[in-house]
Amino acid sequence: MMRLAFQSRQASERGMSLVELIVSCTILLVLTMLALPLARVRIKRSKEAELRYDLREMREAINRYKDASDRGLIQVKVGTEGYPPDLETLVKGVDVVGQVDKKFRFLRRIPMDPMTHSTEWGMRSMQDDPTSSSFGGQNVFDVFTKSQDKALDGTKYADW
Repeated sequence: MMRLAFQSRQASERGMSLVELIVSCTILLVLTMLALPLARVRIKRSKEAELRYDLREMREAINRYKDASDRGLIQVKVGTEGYPPDLETLVKGVDVVGQVDKKFRFLRRIPMDPMTHSTEWGMRSMQDDPTSSSFGGQNVFDVFTKSQDKALDGTKYADW
């Protein structure tokens, strides 16, 4: 008799009841719903950090090009004011004045825009309006992302 009561008690304790299963699934669902917004913010924050890094890298390369042209180390085309004609020139490099087969390279590659997933960046020339989103084509004075989205701080990525 004792043995029968013990066996029936073990059989009922083997699994979870339907109520316990629903409660545990609800708890998991609530925890997941809380974690998703945090994950989205973390992803957006990392993309913003990558965008800042890429913009800084390209702007420093443009400044190094301008510095080399101002010091007379590379040949300057008339009307460019010493700035590169395009971003590809920073990657391919330019011939050093007075040296044979020697080039200055300012970038290893054009970085991919983390917001648009493209290597096409917005550019401004020295002659363009500072707030312009169109490129005059004379030279590359500044770069910006073509994304129209807003950052976590409320500013537009294109204004960075």
